[in-house]
Amino acid sequence: MKNSYLKERRLLLVDDEPELLKLLTSILQDDGFRNLHTASNMKQGLAQAKDLQPELILLDMMLPDGDGFTLFQLLRQFTEVPVIFLTAKDQPVDKLEGLGLGADDYIVKPFLPQELLLRIHAVLRRCYKEDVISTQLDFCRIDFSRAEVSRADGTQLVLTATEHTLLSTLARNAGRIVTIDTLCEAVWGDNPFGYENSLMAHIRRIREKIEEAPSRPTSLLTVKGLGYKLVIKRTD
Repeated sequence: MKNSYLKERRLLLVDDEPELLKLLTSILQDDGFRNLHTASNMKQGLAQAKDLQPELILLDMMLPDGDGFTLFQLLRQFTEVPVIFLTAKDQPVDKLEGLGLGADDYIVKPFLPQELLLRIHAVLRRCYKEDVISTQLDFCRIDFSRAEVSRADGTQLVLTATEHTLLSTLARNAGRIVTIDTLCEAVWGDNPFGYENSLMAHIRRIREKIEEAPSRPTSLLTVKGLGYKLVIKRTD
């Protein structure tokens, strides 16, 4: 099932309207989400967030014992969990305030179920990448859980932390171009500029581990002017 790994994420729904909580729960369950928790006020929401450590929070702006902005600021004292604000207000100032605080999205009630799901999926995909356990290439198999390369010639090589990060990023996007900036950001953070030469050096060392002929790669390909692409071997 496409994006099935997202459906395992823990979601916390914070809203003081019982019927809306019931509706949200039903929409999400019908879409395959099972790890759902609810809270009806700010105090409960804060306690649930601390105890459950949810991986996404749907947060109503208006709560009986406070407001969503206040709860959001309290949450940010101990967690960076993605938050989507829910509100009946369609005021630009509220939207800007919520997004300005660092919220991940903003949905105005009433909303269509499909809109809600699309926004939730988008935030989850952005924040949580699917774990790749292993990948089969032309000349080797990569075991990401062990950070190990098993070559066709029988040798086994260990990946460094940087090599592991680069290869797992490429493997999650197997068959697609991953830009130089994206790869640099995966390793060196939010300011990846100036690391292109370092990236090229790491790519060269990775090829020495995964390719039969590193100078003529068949698995880790350069897309000139754009980035790199990992070609996995079909097993069917």
